[in-house]
Amino acid sequence: MLPFLLRRVFSSVIVIFCVISITFVLARITPGGPFDTDKVVSDQVMKAKLARYHLDGSTWTQYTAYVSAIAQFDLGVSTKYRDWRVSELLRQKLPNSFVLGALAFVIASGAGVLFGSLAAMRKDSWIDRTAMFGALLSISIPSFISGPFLIAIFALWLGWLPVGGWGTVSQMILPALCLAAPYVAYVARLMRNSLLDVLKSDFLRTARAKGLTETQAVARHAAKVAILPVITFLGPLAAHLLTGSMIVESVFNISGAGMIFVNSIQNRDVFVLCGAVIVYCALLVLFNLAVDVIYTLLDKRIRLYA
Repeated sequence: MLPFLLRRVFSSVIVIFCVISITFVLARITPGGPFDTDKVVSDQVMKAKLARYHLDGSTWTQYTAYVSAIAQFDLGVSTKYRDWRVSELLRQKLPNSFVLGALAFVIASGAGVLFGSLAAMRKDSWIDRTAMFGALLSISIPSFISGPFLIAIFALWLGWLPVGGWGTVSQMILPALCLAAPYVAYVARLMRNSLLDVLKSDFLRTARAKGLTETQAVARHAAKVAILPVITFLGPLAAHLLTGSMIVESVFNISGAGMIFVNSIQNRDVFVLCGAVIVYCALLVLFNLAVDVIYTLLDKRIRLYA
């Protein structure tokens, strides 16, 4: 496994380097600049601003300087929030998004696997139909509708939970449910279809012939194989959820990384934009690597040779 991990780490560095390069180029060729919305200033003042952020040289000079800074784990300085480093902005906002994303991930993966397994084991029953209808409903309703709906019921009507904000357990429940809802549906449908295929396999028939009940056969043998496609989906999902959701954070008034990403595009804050993309890419690569390793733990037939 060690040679595989070393190769994957090397390829991951190459992928992140390519993402950095592509993001840098796209940010530079997009019309407009980070200081276009500022009040009119003299050419001398504008040159000073560009020099301060190392934007005064050629594109190649800017690129090499930026890559060199990233190699030293320096993501640069925000051009919108003056005197704020990108790492400081992300350090301030990412923890809220991480906690929200982690809660949503646990709900999505746990509830999705449970509902999908129950639906597969009770195929064509009311449990199966109810679970799949709920999944279809969750996928069909976007977060900017389900969020206010949850607030109207549980905060305004019943008064059980606060309308928004962040910091207490009660304030985390509604946004976590809102963010997790569609992914519970994706995981449930994926788990159901995968488990239905595994239940038809020969090794399950052998397990039943040995005297195992259906629940025991699924828990001991089928689940480990059926969950592999779900694990593949959960890797990128974890990176997506942990880096913030602009819609959910806006609806529930949460100061997280999702809004930073959107604002960096609107403000042409190239360093913050690139920093957010790098963080997302790094998490995506990391979780995809974790998926490959988890595969070998769940299914002994899989070996990491390449």
